[in-house]
Amino acid sequence: MSAAVEEVRLSLPHIELAAHLFGPEDGLPVIALHGWLDNANSFARLAPRLKGLRIIALDLAGHGHSGHRPPGAGYALWDYAYDVLQVAEQLGWKRFALIGHSLGAIVSLVLAAALPERVSHLALIDGVVPPTASAEGSAERLGMALQAQLALQGKSKPVYSTLERAIEARMKGLVAVSREAAELLAQRGLMPVPGGYTWRSDSRLTLASPLRLTDEQAMSFVQRVSCPTQLVVAADGMLAKHDALLQRLPFSREQLPGGHHLHLNDEIGAGFVADCFNRFFAVP
Repeated sequence: MSAAVEEVRLSLPHIELAAHLFGPEDGLPVIALHGWLDNANSFARLAPRLKGLRIIALDLAGHGHSGHRPPGAGYALWDYAYDVLQVAEQLGWKRFALIGHSLGAIVSLVLAAALPERVSHLALIDGVVPPTASAEGSAERLGMALQAQLALQGKSKPVYSTLERAIEARMKGLVAVSREAAELLAQRGLMPVPGGYTWRSDSRLTLASPLRLTDEQAMSFVQRVSCPTQLVVAADGMLAKHDALLQRLPFSREQLPGGHHLHLNDEIGAGFVADCFNRFFAVP
C-alpha cells in the first residue's frame, strides 16, 4: 500500500536514531516500535492504513539505520524506553500513544507503566510482557550472559553472497516471515560488504538477557498501565500459546488470523490489524 512517508533522523543526546514519519501533522502523536531484529519497515503496510495518527516508526537502537550503542553498553528494555522518551522530548510530545510489535510491544508496556502520565494509548501486536524467570537462577543466568558477551568479541556476522540468499535466510529465521515481509525488512536491514551482504543489526542483539524479571515484577508493570490498551493476538503467533497469561491481562484483546508478523506478512493481515486499531483510536 503506497502512502507518503518521510525519512527522518533524530540526534538524541546519547544516540542517533532513524525513523519513518507517517500521517497528518495534526494527528494524534504516536511512536511505533518494531520487534527484535526488525526495523521501521515493520510498519510499512500498517501505518498508512491508520487514520488520524501522526506516526513516527523508529529503527530501534542497534537496528536498521539507527546507531549502535557504544562498546560496553547493552540493549536492556529500560534503555529502549529511555530512547523513546528522548524521542518524545525532541518532538515536543508531552503525551503520546505507543504502537508496538513483539519486543516493541514489551518496551511500550514498560514505558506506559513507568510513566503513565506520558502515554495516552497503548496498541500492542503479539507481545505484552518480557519473558520471566524465577529468582533462584538469576546468578547462573548472569554468568552465562557474561561468558557469551566475552565470546561474541571474536565472532563475525554471516555474509550472504546475494540479496536473495539474505532474504531467504530472513524468511526462515527464528520467527518465519513471508517473502514480502522479508524483502521489506531487507530494504532497511541489509548493507553491502566485501563478498556480498550482511545485516546492519548490532551483533550484541543476539545475546541473551543477563537478567529477567520475575512473574510478580512483570505483572506489576501490567497493573500500573492506566491508559486505554488494545492487544492484538495472532492466532498462529507467540501469545496464543500462553492462554493463562492472556487471562490475567486487564486489556481489551482481539485475536486475529495470521502469524507473529500478521501486520507485515500480507495486505490482508495488515488490514485486519488496521481495522482493529482504527476502532480503538477512534474511541474518545
